[in-house]
Amino acid sequence: MDWATAKAEYDRDGFYVIDNLLCSDEIDALITETAQICRGARGAVRGIEESKHLLDDDLDDNEILSRVLTIQFPHKVSPMIRDNYIAHPRIAEAMSYFIGPNVKAMQSMLFIKPSGKPGQAWHQDEHFIPTRDCSLTGLWIALDDATIENGCLWVRPGSHKDRVIYNTAPHGSKNFDEGNQLVGTPDDDDDGVPVEVKRGSAIVFNGYIHHRSLPNKAKKGTFRRSLVNHYMNANSLLPWDWDGRIVPTRDMRDIMLVCGVDPYSWKGTDDITFAFLRAETANDKDPNHDTQKKVF
Repeated sequence: MDWATAKAEYDRDGFYVIDNLLCSDEIDALITETAQICRGARGAVRGIEESKHLLDDDLDDNEILSRVLTIQFPHKVSPMIRDNYIAHPRIAEAMSYFIGPNVKAMQSMLFIKPSGKPGQAWHQDEHFIPTRDCSLTGLWIALDDATIENGCLWVRPGSHKDRVIYNTAPHGSKNFDEGNQLVGTPDDDDDGVPVEVKRGSAIVFNGYIHHRSLPNKAKKGTFRRSLVNHYMNANSLLPWDWDGRIVPTRDMRDIMLVCGVDPYSWKGTDDITFAFLRAETANDKDPNHDTQKKVF
């Protein structure tokens, strides 16, 4: 792997595709684990314990998965994801080149996205997870071939360069989930390119780049599954209030060291976030909002 060339392209475009980051057996194991998480077999996932249709032992794995859009923070209930897929040796190596020698992670998401489920409107990840040094980096790992038809990722190449966090507003579209969309950007809504990738490949993307996905319009029974982790420079602080759910702090410490050293290890780590089902529409109740603001 020519990491210098990869980093140069990443800096220019705001994203980079790593082919075959994980092998087929690793992807198969992760898909099996995803079904177990959705069944509640790995521990409490807010929204699942209230959803009796997800706890039916008579349903096969695909039937269970077809009823779920996204699980946030699956590493909080799955030792497999926490231990094998957040700081996987090949992932750690990649992040060390794109971010630096010291890297920490703070978030994971499992997008299951069965046929008929919506995508996400244009957004920037640094809007949600602000880093002191603008080092937020996403890693989007394809568990299925991601295509235009089944709702692959779209990006606006180079949109990260101005380092502006744009305003957001409700989109009012059934094509997208409950998240807001970017407004006031210099781009048209259709300015963007699809990033189709094969199963096991990954997209590394800058926290400022504008990106979205469209609905899965493939035939019934088709999924566009992906594991998305977020990383940053461990030398920087993380002033993240978890989307207003906790009292703002200078350095949120619910993190995992991925490679290198943690210069702030003397602070210890916290256990703040938890696994939950992401709401599909603005009218759905987000179980994550039930938690009261706490100081950590």
